[in-house]
This record gives sequence, C-alpha cells and structure tokens, in this order.
Amino acid sequence: MIIDSHCHIYDEKLTEIKEDILKNIIKNNQLCVCNADSAETSKLCIDLAENNLNVFATVGIHPHEAKSFNENSLKDLENLAKHKKVVAIGEIGLDYYYNLSPKEMQKEVLKKQIVLANKLSLPCVFHVREATEDFLSILKEMAQYFNNSGVIHSFSGSVDTAKQLIKMGFYLGINGIVTFKNANKILDVVKEISIDKLLIETDCPYLTPVPHRGKPNRPEYVEYIAEKIAEIKGMTKKEVIDITTKNALTLFNIKR
Repeated sequence: MIIDSHCHIYDEKLTEIKEDILKNIIKNNQLCVCNADSAETSKLCIDLAENNLNVFATVGIHPHEAKSFNENSLKDLENLAKHKKVVAIGEIGLDYYYNLSPKEMQKEVLKKQIVLANKLSLPCVFHVREATEDFLSILKEMAQYFNNSGVIHSFSGSVDTAKQLIKMGFYLGINGIVTFKNANKILDVVKEISIDKLLIETDCPYLTPVPHRGKPNRPEYVEYIAEKIAEIKGMTKKEVIDITTKNALTLFNIKR
C-alpha cells in the first residue's frame, strides 16, 4: 500500500480524468488524503471521501482565503471536521508570496484553526510560502496546541528549518519538486532528515514529477517521489513506501 498524503482530486483541472484517477486509486491499493483550501472544497473533500473507500479528507481555510474568514466560518469548519473520514485540519498556514489576504489576518486565522485542531484531536496540514520566520514564531507561541502533530506540506525550506520543525515533532511533506532540476535545497533536506519524519505527496494536479512534467499530476505519480527519495537515501523504493505509509497512517490516525 502507498499513500498520497496531499492531493486535490476535486480540482477542475482533473475533471475529465477524475473517474479514472479514482479507479486507479483502488486498482493500485492506494490511499489518498484529499486536502481542502476553503469551506467549499472542504465539502468537496468530504463528498469524495464518503463515496470512495480509499479517500480521506481534510477541512480547512487556506491563507489565501483568510480575508473571508469569520466566526461562522469557524463553527462551520468544526461541524465539517467531525465527519468520520476527516483526518486533519488543512491546508492552513501563511502565504506571503501571493499575499492574497493581509498578513495579520492570515496569522489570526491560522491560530484559530490550530486551536480547533487541538480541540478535535486532529493534526494540522500546513502551507507555508515565504513566511518561515512568522510561521516558526507561531508554532513556538502555540506549542501547547500541538498534541496531535502535523505536516508541513510541500516543504521547501532549508535543512536548518527542517531540523527545527522535526525537533518540534512535525513531519515534512515531499513532492514532485524533489525530481526537478536544480532542486538542491530539497535534495539536501531529504539527505539530512530521517525517513521516519517524511511523508510523500503529489499535491495533484500541481507539481507533476519527472517524467510527466507538463501533464496534470495524479495520485499514482507519488511512486516517482518514492523512487527519488530512495535514490537519494540509498534505500529501496519499497522501504521508502513502507516507512512513509506508516508515517502517514500514524499522523492521520488511519486504521487499515
């Protein structure tokens, strides 16, 4: 069994191939965690999880959507998060690259969702872009709320940042970026960080790995990430798949 720990199967870029993707998830004995980025996509994730045995869901408000967040949003999110196939709050975080919501609002919404995750005994799935310093500061400030850990999805930071996050008890999500040319920073992270703290993900339909660059990403392509990690760490592909699958099952409390 192999797990794609972060994908967006509901994305309109996959509409024409969605049914084929869902069939292949079963055929390949694969599990997928479908990640939300808004109230609307939280519902879409749950719908996919309800109708597909091997799909699980997250619910959460992405930093891009923080500007539209209110107290009703938090109540609605809490109700959605109680669904039996919801395994995390996410993706949540900070994005100062696009900065589509004010920074202070992003931080406030992130903190509220961290508190909610702790209340519901769920881990967090974090999105962090060009905001490492503020993100680490919030993690330290809110350390009491991380009894259920979390993962920094599509990790792209330095080895030093990776080590700080691992020390705090978090996992790192590695995706197709690791197969790209000149991806030296993430190659160094994969070399230095124990496989016990890594998850593999596609972030489909985005970040399609080599050799399928230019095509929409699919959950089945997670195997290419496993192959590349195995190459970097001098392990077999099976070892990488087995360990990262165990990591994901543990983090998301999925019983199989």
